[in-house]
Amino acid sequence: MSITIDLSGRVVLVTGGSQGIGAGIARRFVDAGATVVTCARRPVAEAAPGTEHRTCDVRDPDDVAALVDGIVADHGRLDVVVNNAGGAPYALAADASDRFHEKIVGLNLLGPLAVARAAYAVMREQESGGAIINVSSISASRPSPGTASYGAAKAGVNSLTTSLAQEWGPRVRVNSIDVGLCRTENTADHYGGDEQVRRIERTIPLGRMAEPAEIGDVAVFLASPMASYVSGAHVGCHGGGEPPIFHFADQIETHPFAPEGVTS
Repeated sequence: MSITIDLSGRVVLVTGGSQGIGAGIARRFVDAGATVVTCARRPVAEAAPGTEHRTCDVRDPDDVAALVDGIVADHGRLDVVVNNAGGAPYALAADASDRFHEKIVGLNLLGPLAVARAAYAVMREQESGGAIINVSSISASRPSPGTASYGAAKAGVNSLTTSLAQEWGPRVRVNSIDVGLCRTENTADHYGGDEQVRRIERTIPLGRMAEPAEIGDVAVFLASPMASYVSGAHVGCHGGGEPPIFHFADQIETHPFAPEGVTS
């Protein structure tokens, strides 16, 4: 017996949905028949097929309120929110400015909170309630050197997820996806080329990085009636996780984040 998820008639907002993982998530919701709205801080030349795109800075609560109000005005409802907007460039914690850390935490933690609060104000009045899905990271549960404030923010997202699930149930379900390494249009540039990406992929139990659409599959499941009793969960989508570093100790000559000249 085949099982198909049909989200026809549902209105879905995917923040940061115009590229990368967000675009893969948006595409899967379109495939499931949903009306999909994406947003980002900047306009796009053309919205992805089957989606609408709007500009919004998720760090600005007034901007977020206007976004949600506009979606409801145009479509009459808001059923699903995927808090995907986020990320961080590489910067060691001691070298980055206070303003840098503030912006990273704002984008990755306070932004999802602002979007979730605005969505909840709508969903709690709907007979069918709603679902909020926070895109988190394996950085939430392991050290994140070079992106310390990002990892801390994602840990906060997972804590936020469990708290909101208790505060907002039974009307609204809240879950997170702990995403591992994922191939996007910027993967090779970020990791230093295709060969380096292949070396990294050999450390992943499933032998490869995720595709954005695979993160989307998990999000569609969490938004669907098939997950009707799933709330407050952190769903791992990381290909089996990362092996302990001691397995590679014989390949490491110096501490990778220590000052120059300091050996392991």
